[in-house]
Amino acid sequence: MTVTLIVTLALSVLIGVSLGLLGGGGSILTVPILTYVAGLPAQEAIAASLFVVGTTSIVSAISHAREGRVQWRTALVFGAASMAGAFGGGLLGGHVPGTLLMIAFALMMVATAVTMIRGRRKTAERGHGASRLPIATVLLEGLVVGLVTGLVGAGGGFLVVPALVLLGGLSMPAAVGTSLVIIALKSFAGLGGYLTSVQPDWGLVAGVTAAAIVGSLIGAKLVGIIPENALREGFGFFVLAMGVFVLAQELPSPAGAIAGVLGSGAVVAMLLCRYVIAACPLHRNRTPVEEPQTA
Repeated sequence: MTVTLIVTLALSVLIGVSLGLLGGGGSILTVPILTYVAGLPAQEAIAASLFVVGTTSIVSAISHAREGRVQWRTALVFGAASMAGAFGGGLLGGHVPGTLLMIAFALMMVATAVTMIRGRRKTAERGHGASRLPIATVLLEGLVVGLVTGLVGAGGGFLVVPALVLLGGLSMPAAVGTSLVIIALKSFAGLGGYLTSVQPDWGLVAGVTAAAIVGSLIGAKLVGIIPENALREGFGFFVLAMGVFVLAQELPSPAGAIAGVLGSGAVVAMLLCRYVIAACPLHRNRTPVEEPQTA
């Protein structure tokens, strides 16, 4: 084993741990790890990420299904639309310049981080809501979410869960379990689109996937030991910093340097706003927090 491979697999375990602890978030780290640590080209890293996320989501969904937290009808309706969008996104992504894909991915990281830091305001739960599913709206939502996931290899759970709660009428636990099934479906659909033009290193992909699964099992054992909100917010700030780093790396000079300086300042400002300045809209005592996003 080379040092690079050892570091890649070790970080992959951490991806799984974050998934097990937070119910999501790990997928947003997979592409940067495969790109900047393992040295894969952007398209190959995104394709590999889709496989890792899809497989890990299947493993995680099994335990939720055993607890009755998966609404299969909703998962299949939303998942079918997401698969179509993800396959199209994967086809498109295989022909988009790698730098443009990484910039889009960095913007997705920033959006994910802000969502995780702010949390979601509590909404009235309307039960599982499968019988009241607005089919046309959810099909459109599924297509859009799938397209984003297939194109940049991330952006799954933090988009899917709110859609299931607000549009599908699912309770939060059911939305989390159902989203894992949807994420698995659209991840493999997006992978299918990428495989028309990209061939990942399957040996590396298998190793990363196995490490992530082991990490997710470890993370599940740690649930309840570490405060969930602290983990989610800390992970959100970490993802935000990584998004700024990717933008600084991928944007041409001097735009990259400017983005790095402004982004670093924004991270510091958000930290102060969240934990120090009580009058700030983002202050933790002003934002009711729901359960965390999924992968």
